[in-house]
Amino acid sequence: MAGSGINTAELVIASSRAGVLGSIAAAYCTPEQVRSDVAAVRSATDRPFAVNLFAPTADPEHPGETRAMLEFLAGWHASLGLSPPQIPDRTSEPFEEMIELLLELRPPVVSFTFGLLPANVMQALRSRDIFVIGTATTVQEAVLLASSGVDAVVAQGAEAGGHRGSFASTRGFGSVGLMALLPQVVDAVRIPVIASGGIMDGRGIAAALALGAVAVQMGTAFLVTSESGASESYKKRILESHDESTVFTSAFSGRVARGIENRFMEEMSREGIMPLPYPWQNALTRSLRKAGAAAGDAEVLSLWAGQGSALATEQSVQQLVDFLDASLKDAIQALISPTHAPPAR
Repeated sequence: MAGSGINTAELVIASSRAGVLGSIAAAYCTPEQVRSDVAAVRSATDRPFAVNLFAPTADPEHPGETRAMLEFLAGWHASLGLSPPQIPDRTSEPFEEMIELLLELRPPVVSFTFGLLPANVMQALRSRDIFVIGTATTVQEAVLLASSGVDAVVAQGAEAGGHRGSFASTRGFGSVGLMALLPQVVDAVRIPVIASGGIMDGRGIAAALALGAVAVQMGTAFLVTSESGASESYKKRILESHDESTVFTSAFSGRVARGIENRFMEEMSREGIMPLPYPWQNALTRSLRKAGAAAGDAEVLSLWAGQGSALATEQSVQQLVDFLDASLKDAIQALISPTHAPPAR
């Protein structure tokens, strides 16, 4: 949900008020934006919340061959009334400034993905009693995170929507499913493990708890809530999705992510256009995605969603959390009494 207007302060507030851990998606945001969101959350609730970051990565200094990509994007820009695409001058995010801000604001939780935090940053966060959560897509990554001093680790299965958090996977983007990954991570580390990937209701939560997770991380189910800032065209595509709607793609950012397939992805693949490396591709397509959201054109949006997207229902955050609570209790009861009927959605 980073930098796209989806992760509103209202969504974080409603989530924390409902009893789950709302998270401010700070990646791609300016420190001023994050300061404003933190102030808004704290003024509305005294419940815990998190701030999520992208770990600093060794990004390429130059985008490489750009001609084919610029030619491909030119037609899409013209269709939305945009000027011809140009390679951006800047792609880096103000990581050091963001860390200084978080050390000042001291949110209860800081989570991150895409790698490890520098040792001095980890030490500074922990010295301010900030609970730190990292993201792993393999057992090796979970072990590395635990060794770095995180308080908990998210085991991100291949079913999860959005960008893969991979940073040490031997296969590039960590394609292990959650049911296989989770118990192996639980066995490999001695810190709490949070399950992520395709979880949409109490049945998924119960399964994750049975496999050793202490909690679950959910995104797609919250995208279609009334407090979400996702465009109506984005929400519609999620609500109309089915079990095979999502695929892995690097078309929008240059980094592998799972989302609902659309015409932009299909045509880029069909024409054999290779994306620029991350974060150049992400910066290059940003104006197109922003214009598409404003125009209600889902064919140019990065429709990040997990493989459980077909289970999404449109409701408020409180209604969703109430449903998750009730369906978890029913799922546990069904395990105790197999004849117990599951709840109606």
